[in-house]
Amino acid sequence: MSVVTEHVPRRITQRELRDDAGDILRAVESGETFVVTRDGDPIAELTPARRSKFVPMDEILATFANEPTMDADQFFADLDEFDGRGLISE
Repeated sequence: MSVVTEHVPRRITQRELRDDAGDILRAVESGETFVVTRDGDPIAELTPARRSKFVPMDEILATFANEPTMDADQFFADLDEFDGRGLISE
């Protein structure tokens, strides 16, 4: 039997956030999540921001360099044959 455990965010008070903002934000940056409370009620959640990774165009082109070329007309004709909606307006 396997048990799935889900990470439970640490609850902190508004005052803790104010007093320890630097430490808390470093923890968020390293992946931790916090729920901020006021008078015991949750009011906000601090979670790590999703960062997009920049991939240079030459790296993208190199990735697909050895792939066969695609005929756009044939591609859309195949799609039309598959779903019958006529994706290309004439």
